[in-house]
Amino acid sequence: MSNKNCDCEPNFPEVIEEVSKAMKSEEDCNLAAMFFKGIGDTTRIKILCALKQREMCPGDIAVLLDMTKSTVSHQLAVMRNLRQVKCRKEGKNVFYSLDDNHVLEIIDTVFAHINDR
Repeated sequence: MSNKNCDCEPNFPEVIEEVSKAMKSEEDCNLAAMFFKGIGDTTRIKILCALKQREMCPGDIAVLLDMTKSTVSHQLAVMRNLRQVKCRKEGKNVFYSLDDNHVLEIIDTVFAHINDR
């Protein structure tokens, strides 16, 4: 196994080989980092917490969080691109919800972690 940047000699090459086979691809790691960057913002965490309770329209989220509708809509667009939220239209209204249970589990896990002291 040759590395371009590492100046270390492996102590346990068999461990390195085993772990190397289980590692996620560079692309998957980049997507995961983008996901966490996406929720690495207080406003987006608050929106996810609200949507954890129930689907909501951007205007109601704005009122709940004391923000402008424009700000909330921008954040929802970012989160939608990262597949953290999804939307559905009903007449003139657009309702947002968490994209799937994985997002819910991540939010629950984060809060369980920070509250487990």
